[in-house]
Order: sequence, then C-alpha cells, then structure tokens
Amino acid sequence: MERLSVASIKKGLTTAFIGRKIIYYRSIGSTNDVAKELAVQGAPEGTLVITDEQTAGKGRLGRRWLAPPHTSLLISLLFRPDLAVHQAQRLTMICSLAVVEAIESVTGLTAAIKWPNDIVVEGKKAGGILTELGATGERLGYAVVGLGLNVNLDFGAVEAMGGLAATATSLSRELGREVSRLTLLWRILENVESRYRHLQAGKLPHDEWASRLVTLHNDLVIDTPQGVVEGWAEGVDADGALILRTNCGERQRVLAGDVTLRKG
Repeated sequence: MERLSVASIKKGLTTAFIGRKIIYYRSIGSTNDVAKELAVQGAPEGTLVITDEQTAGKGRLGRRWLAPPHTSLLISLLFRPDLAVHQAQRLTMICSLAVVEAIESVTGLTAAIKWPNDIVVEGKKAGGILTELGATGERLGYAVVGLGLNVNLDFGAVEAMGGLAATATSLSRELGREVSRLTLLWRILENVESRYRHLQAGKLPHDEWASRLVTLHNDLVIDTPQGVVEGWAEGVDADGALILRTNCGERQRVLAGDVTLRKG
C-alpha cells in the first residue's frame, strides 16, 4: 500500500509555490482546522496540510467525512488571494476544476462537479470540497480549501460505508484497481497552481466550471439556509451562485444549498 510522507510528496512535485510547504500527519482530526491555525500564524500561501487518516473530517453543513487510513486524499491548501469575501467561491471553482481534470488525466474516468462542491465520478459522489475563510472587513485575509477524495476506498470493507454504496464511489472501485495517490496529488497541485495564476491574472473560471456541472439544465429542489426553493437551473454567475428560474418565472440567485433533482 502506497504511503505518503513529506519526502515522497516533494519527490515528484513540480510546482513553484503550491504545496512547497508541507505539513504531514499520519492521523489528525481535520486538515482544514490545522490550515486555519497556520494561516493565523502567518504560514505562506500554498501551504499544504495533508494526512493519511482524518478522524473529524468535515463536509458542508457540519457533516462528517469518513476516511479510513491510507484510502483517500485528504488535503487542505492555504490561499491569500486578493478577493472580496463574496468572491471566495472562485477558489472552490478552480480547485474543483483542477481535481476533475487530474482524475481524468490520471485514471481515464469521467469526472464532473455537482453544485456547489461535490466531485462526481461516473455519476456518483467521490469527493467534496470545503472552503473556509478568514476575513478582514470585506476582503479575504486568507482562504483554506479542503479536499476529501475517495481514491482507494473499499466500500465493502468499511461497515460504515454500507449505506453510501448506492450514491458514493471511489476511483479504485470504478477502475477495479488501486490508483497512485501521489501521482494524483502531484497532478492536482500542478493544476491548482496553474488555475490560481490565471485567476490572479483576471481570468474568471465560471464558464468552464459551468460546463463541468451536472446540476445545470435540470429541475431542482434546493434546501437552502433560507428555506426550500424549486426551479430550473439556468446557469451560474461569476461568483459561483446558481441561477434558478422559479415556477413563478423569476430568476433567483442561490448561494448555497443541498440539491436534488425534482421528481415529475
């Protein structure tokens, strides 16, 4: 079984700053929590926090992210972007694009994104992204983007995963063989750095992101913090908000929520 270490990660890394400072743990509660602490302490942009086992991993809305040892990519990246708080989803966009591109190039599997932050492989959830912020007024002081990706997770061997087998998957499950987590990590970090440089230069990712979203052009029911909304998913705007055409014909901008297809 492939093991991660600072030395093994650095061995094949070709980036200039993303992942150049590596904080590795064999086991930890949450890589995002560590990355946020490092951000406050002044850690440099591009710092990578990575673990082989996460015992208190977080998904959106405070959900737990299960990840047995040595099965997944569990990472957090620290950014210090020149962005307003309401533009933070642009980081989620570039990172999710970097991940699906890496999956396809390394494995040949078809990968996509479910709005707002799920990684989908062959129609099933294989990972998720959680972006957490530190703000100074209306500007971002820092942002931490966390990724949990099921790489070599054997659903049959993990009792707690039994109920998820119908809707979730891993790369190895779809391929029928193990995937190198290191090779995948190197490609993800390279892609993130390239896309982040483009973002810094003013290139917005939302059009390409929209082309990868399986959510668009469907009738949806979205459970939002403000209540349930229903409508036709028309597109996304520059900051990643979903543009919904409601039953009343109005266009509604939805920033976050749990999405399901509306049954006719």
